[in-house]
Parts: sequence; C-alpha cells; structure tokens
Amino acid sequence: MTIRTFAQLLEAALQRGPRRVAIVGAGQEQTLHAVRMARHLGLADCILIDDPHRLQTVARQEGIDIGNLETINEPDMVQAAYKAVEMIHKEEVDLLMNGRALPVELMQAALDRAKGLRIGKLITDVSVFEIPDFDRLIFVSDVAMIVSPTLAQKVAIVQNAIDTAIELGVEKPRVAILAATEMVNPEMPSNMDAANLSKMAERGQIHGGYVDGPLAMDNAISLKAAKMKGISGEVAGRADILITPDVESGNILAKAIAYFAHGHMAAVVVGAACPIIMPSRSDPPEQKMLSMALGVYLSK
Repeated sequence: MTIRTFAQLLEAALQRGPRRVAIVGAGQEQTLHAVRMARHLGLADCILIDDPHRLQTVARQEGIDIGNLETINEPDMVQAAYKAVEMIHKEEVDLLMNGRALPVELMQAALDRAKGLRIGKLITDVSVFEIPDFDRLIFVSDVAMIVSPTLAQKVAIVQNAIDTAIELGVEKPRVAILAATEMVNPEMPSNMDAANLSKMAERGQIHGGYVDGPLAMDNAISLKAAKMKGISGEVAGRADILITPDVESGNILAKAIAYFAHGHMAAVVVGAACPIIMPSRSDPPEQKMLSMALGVYLSK
C-alpha cells in the first residue's frame, strides 16, 4: 500500500511498534508532550536523556507524568548523544531522536568514525510533507545534513530519498532535481549537476525511481505549468521527491512549506545503522510525534 497521508503513516507505524527510542535532550515541553502521545498510542517506549532537574521541572509545568519513564542523567548534549549511540550499539534501544539538542551535537556522535553509526553510506536527511490539497506525500532532501553537496553526494542523497519513498509504498518515485530554470545552463553548477543526475539515472547509476532535471519548482509539481512550458516526461508536474541544490535552499523550502503552505512535516536522517528521528526543535508535539512515527515505520 502506498502511504499517502500522515494518518496512514501513523497507522502503519503502530503495526510495527512500539520501538525503544532514546531521546537526546528530552527536557523540552514539545518533546515531552510528543513522548506522552507516543506512549499513549503504543508507538514508542522512550528513554529520556537530559538533566533530571530540567526534566522534572518541565514535566511538572506541563502536567506530564514521567515517573514511569526511564531517565538518564546527562545534561551535556554531546555526551547525551554519545550515550544514545552507545545504547544503539548495545541494542538497548532501536532508534535515536533529537529533542532540544542542536542537530550538530547529536550528529557529532552519530558521525563519529570510531563510535558512531556509520555503515558505509552517506547519512542524509529526508523530510516528508503532508500539504493541503496534495494527493500524496512530498519528500524533500537534503534540508539538514550536507551543506554544499558534491555531485557524488547528490547521487547518494537522491538514492536515499528514493529508497525512503519506496519504503513508504511509492512504487517508482518521481524525483525532480530542482534548479532556477529547466534549461541546462553551463554557468550554473547546480543546474549542470541536475542534468548529470538525470543522465546518471538513465544509465542505472541511480535506481528505483524516475529522475529528471533540471526542473524549476513550478515544473516539478504543477502539470499545468509543465504543459505551458512544453516540458514532458514521467516527472514533470508529478514529482514525489524534490532534491534541492544545497542545504540552505532545502531548509528554506522546508520552512516555506510549513509556514506558508501550512504543510506538516516528519523528518528522519537515513543512511546510518538506524533511522535518526530529527524533527525541528520548534515543531509542535504532534509533528514531533509524526517524525517518531516515520522513524518507527522505517526501523527494521
């Protein structure tokens, strides 16, 4: 079944849960509300890693009972992240999640070459959006991890996004490599990368989906715009996955979808030994819980 809504994602995740989730920096009100929701639904059993005083203070202020939850005393977020990674290696938990820690603090531990969660793949972010009036989920990558990706890194970003979409039942995802214009322009490096990625997919160097680019945003998601500009193909106007040129444009696109289009987001980091649940620190509890559901669904 193709998962087209977050309601379907949550239902599917519940069938695979509960999973054990170590939360780095759990002492945050939105995170603790998400923990309570996930526990009530049977989605996840959470281990809270943070300063115990902070955890108790936030829980008391929010009226959340954490008395029956396992807590680990570690106020330093980098050390908390290393503790969570260690718990993955010991098979004490199934997943990691970020609460109030800076993403760089969590990823420092996850990317550690000696102690981290590398498995030989590029570790990238995949953000999934449910957008009003769209008949499908939209995947965007990479909005958080690779600042200025090389062409080789973009190949891995595209492949990770395709693999994630396939996991959610998209049989052959349509991938739009975004650029400012659909015309191949040698003076625009990201535009040339898009053309190269499209050709690499034709040659089987990227597999599992249709890949086309460069495509401007309108041509990627609007059949009307694509037809008006004479652009055809499997992807034009029907993209499932949007690949941005770099992390800045990706992050701006993600925030624009959330704040202008009122889209809801679930985000994970993939390519590691386990999915890393990576909601925005400012996400409301419901969205943090949806990111948890995405991580649970993708976990093995």
